[in-house]
This record gives sequence, C-alpha cells and structure tokens, in this order.
Amino acid sequence: MLDQEGDAAADYLEELLDIVDLDGDIDIDVENGRASVAVVAEGADLAGLQRLVGRDGEVLEALQELSRLAAQARTGERSRLLLDIAGWRGQRRSTAARIAAEAVERARATGEAVELEPMPAYQRKAVHDAVADAGLRSESDGVEPNRFVVVLPD
Repeated sequence: MLDQEGDAAADYLEELLDIVDLDGDIDIDVENGRASVAVVAEGADLAGLQRLVGRDGEVLEALQELSRLAAQARTGERSRLLLDIAGWRGQRRSTAARIAAEAVERARATGEAVELEPMPAYQRKAVHDAVADAGLRSESDGVEPNRFVVVLPD
C-alpha cells in the first residue's frame, strides 16, 4: 500500500513539474512506516525547485496535501505521505536536532523545563526523538500553529 501511495504522489508531482516547466528527479521511499517522496535536483534546477518550497515551507506543505489527496484518490486509503523538495525538510530536521541538543543541555544545566519556539509537527517529532535519544522527556504544548516543545529536566 505504501508503494502505491508513493507511486501516486510521484505521478502527480511529475505532472506538476511538467506544467511549471521545472526539472527534478523523484525518489520514492518508505520511512518510519509512511511513504516518503523527495523531489531533488542540482545546480540551476535546484534553484527552480526552491519556488516549490516557498516561504517557511508553505508551498511545500500545500503540495504535500495535494500529493496525499492524489495518493488517497488512487488507493482509497487516507495517506500520511511525507514530501520533501530540494532537501528542505532534511535541513529542518538537522536544525531541529541541533535545537534539541541545546535544549537538553540547558535543561540539564539549570534543572528547569526549557520551552522551544513554535514549530510544525514534523520538526516537533524530530525534537522529541532527539530529546528521547538524549535520555530526557519532552512534551508538546500550545495550539496549532503555535504548538511548541517543552524539554523536561531529569
């Protein structure tokens, strides 16, 4: 089923790239029990793909939802597909891991909870995972779109 989701999203994205006259390769994978599709390119083509990311990933989020709908239309099942374009989400995950490490260090040093800035769900997940790997606990607080992570001391 996850392969079908990825294939449906890839077909949708290939058509989109043709319409907007952008070049990019599409990689399909399965990560953490969900279909994952990445649109990648190099050089001048990479710069063109940046338009599909948009400011703060807003266009990317919209394209992810459209790709999920394309997958759902083909499979008949709700899709949790994750879309990355031009490595944007990968860079955000790296940033989230760094932020988590700094928050863990502060929580351990001060013995107090550390509240992070609001971030999207996929970044919060990356922070929660990094905090757990460091041996501490974390929780999300607040209401979307201002939901944030709190790193709890030992």
